[in-house]
Amino acid sequence: MGNNSCLTYVQIADQANMDKVTAKIKDVRLNHLRDDEKRLKPQLFLHPMRKWRLETSFKNGVPDGGGLKYVWMFGIIGVFVLLLACINFMNLSTARSEKRAREVGIRKAVGSVRGQLIKQFFSESLLVVIVAFMFSLLLVAIALPFFNTVTGKQMQMPWGNPLLWLSGIGISVVTALIAGSYPACYLSSFQPVKVLKGTFRAGRYAAVPRKVLVVAQFSISLLLIIGTMVVFKQIRHAQNRPVGYDRNGLVMLDMDTRPLMGHVDALEAELLESGVITGLTAASSPITTVWSTQGDISWKGKPQELAVDWPNTVVRHGYGKVMGWQFVGGRDFSKQFASDSQAVVINQAAASYMGMKNPVGETIRWNGSQWTIIGVIKDIIAESPYVPVRASLYNLNSQDVSMITMRVNPNVSMQRALARIEEAVRHYDAAAVIGYKFIDQDYAGKFADEQRIGKLVGFFAMLAVFICCLGLLGMASFMAERRTREIGVRKVLGASVLNLWAMLSRDFLILVSISIFIAMPIAYLLMRNWLAGYQYRSDIPWWIFVSAGGGVLLVTLLTVSFQSVKAALMNPVKSLRTE
Repeated sequence: MGNNSCLTYVQIADQANMDKVTAKIKDVRLNHLRDDEKRLKPQLFLHPMRKWRLETSFKNGVPDGGGLKYVWMFGIIGVFVLLLACINFMNLSTARSEKRAREVGIRKAVGSVRGQLIKQFFSESLLVVIVAFMFSLLLVAIALPFFNTVTGKQMQMPWGNPLLWLSGIGISVVTALIAGSYPACYLSSFQPVKVLKGTFRAGRYAAVPRKVLVVAQFSISLLLIIGTMVVFKQIRHAQNRPVGYDRNGLVMLDMDTRPLMGHVDALEAELLESGVITGLTAASSPITTVWSTQGDISWKGKPQELAVDWPNTVVRHGYGKVMGWQFVGGRDFSKQFASDSQAVVINQAAASYMGMKNPVGETIRWNGSQWTIIGVIKDIIAESPYVPVRASLYNLNSQDVSMITMRVNPNVSMQRALARIEEAVRHYDAAAVIGYKFIDQDYAGKFADEQRIGKLVGFFAMLAVFICCLGLLGMASFMAERRTREIGVRKVLGASVLNLWAMLSRDFLILVSISIFIAMPIAYLLMRNWLAGYQYRSDIPWWIFVSAGGGVLLVTLLTVSFQSVKAALMNPVKSLRTE
């Protein structure tokens, strides 16, 4: 299929339809291929610029993921975190039902109907949510600089955009309806006769919905915690993967002007003599990126129907030495062999792809010519560290290069080396725009998306646990308040602080334990599905679940213990003096 290094930009007419234009041009390349190449049936398609940011992954010419899936993922996580807050409101509102029962009874006795009471309770929840919305705007304004640092963006609050206020108010109303629905229906159902006679008591199953909601809260929190741990383990797994060359001290310089391209040898000699570098070379692309692929490659035994698309890098002499190629067979390009102009070095993936056990000395056919394989190197990670390395080849051409790479002398400071390099470059091209790239930083950038995901999911996980703990703290406080007399009686009868602490904490620990057993299999299935999107992926070890569950239990115990111990230490004389 030839060289695929060029990007083609198309501007269609104002009234043209993108899909119709794609349908007209899809066979343009196919119609200009040789008969033996047409069996591959290549098709062209247009990708609108407005989708470049979020739809970056394709499968058979159809968008398949990319940044859009992360937008949906964080949107769903945000909804779950908001749901946790709604659950807190429901639990605390219904837990204090006995305190509001008399109010409901009096209102019904004087003529209020249930619909009026429901409206009242919905109004209360709406007021709370509106106040929370105003506070959230303040918190967003404060946290935005930190968020921009994490995401690498420069976003600002669109205060003048009506959509911000309309969406904010709309979400507030929906949140109020969700949070206030259960309390409104529950509290408005009290019978005034029982309430005013003093015989009203919450049923034995009244606490069941609250317990279910607590379990749901901690299950969601555990899913986020386990997800965060798996994401960071996957990043660490990829970071520890051998890259096939030495990244330390490598600096790239884009050779964007003709004057510089004509003086690479002189630039190399000058910088080597100065002692600031130990080697200089050039290639058609950075070692961390694939800029060009080749499809017109064949070899002995290649199946006729097999389609080929190999990354190809053009290099000059000394490239392998400067980069630190690791040979498993054969040799590097050498000026001593004129025949190397028709030679290639391949990686292990290419040797395996072609089914050659001893590829050195074998020939391949490429662009209508015979090329000899003179060396095989260990696979170099030039693309995503999460996918297998593709079959790649390197050929020699000192003229067809555009990227200079230098290895800085480790005994020279980077600041001094860069200053000397810039001085040397301007000697050959005074108007050159000099932009450096460090190989180790460029390679580290391959993990940027996953690291941002991990940080954001981790933030949401901590927020979720914090919200759950606030709810537990309120529930524990209310439970201790309701059982004040019971605690006093038990203390008079000889119960210790430890006995009372265990009694008050046991129910909450049971609920959290149930949420752990619910969340673990769900988290495993979700994260296994997420990891399936990476061909080079880590496993999901058991210790992630144990540490996440143990951590949540510990946080729960500390949260509940604050109120439990406080209640257990209370003087029983104060709680029993009215009896």
